[in-house]
Amino acid sequence: MQRASVPALHAVVLSGCMMWAANVYATASTHVWAPSTDVQAYKVWHITADVYPAVEKDAAGNSVPTITNTGITVGVLPLTKFNMEVGFDLKTGLGALDSYPMYGNLKIGVPENALANGFPAVAAGVFDVGTKSDRTDYNVIYGKIARTFSPGGFTLGRFSAGYFTGNEKLLLNGKGEKDNSGLLAAWERTVTEVSDKLWICIDYMGTESIYGTLNVGAAWKFADNVSVIGGYDIFNNHDLVDTITLQVDIDI
Repeated sequence: MQRASVPALHAVVLSGCMMWAANVYATASTHVWAPSTDVQAYKVWHITADVYPAVEKDAAGNSVPTITNTGITVGVLPLTKFNMEVGFDLKTGLGALDSYPMYGNLKIGVPENALANGFPAVAAGVFDVGTKSDRTDYNVIYGKIARTFSPGGFTLGRFSAGYFTGNEKLLLNGKGEKDNSGLLAAWERTVTEVSDKLWICIDYMGTESIYGTLNVGAAWKFADNVSVIGGYDIFNNHDLVDTITLQVDIDI
């Protein structure tokens, strides 16, 4: 996002916390902010509309533009143990970068327990593949694993860990130095004690680049194919202004 004079960009190209998969966890593409191990089902189209308003003005007292993201993702493989999704996003509120609003994404993955009981979910992909060289080609490549833990029949939730790297010319820290690689981590849980429709999550992306954040959020599933998430995004670079987020997701 944008703090002070730093141009903002929502890292979650795959549209923030989308619809739950069959296991009712997480989303087809991301958690609150960072990519998840879930992959969109074959021929299912996922539409998302996200907004990221800043919680305060920048250091100079100027209002920070609200970032918007509208995206479509679809599953393209008719398999159960190996999946692939492709999609694109249109982003606004990025100043001069609004002239190049389209960003592509792709992910492949194996669902949890698909290869053997207890085998973790595994995914790899790329997002924020922009159309303007050294302006919007963030090209964030990542890998991630995830596993659900239920000791004694009580579900602690699903824990994820991974790593990402992107364009070293664009992913910089507050000093303008290369800061293009970092850790991915997340915890998520459906709060069945309250409702099977309620999901909560904490996720994290390392570095002090525009992707580096700690994010918390909760989602409510209004229908089998419709969910809404609200969250808060705390940037690792304290020169950037934190944002809140509202994300609406629909599967068709």
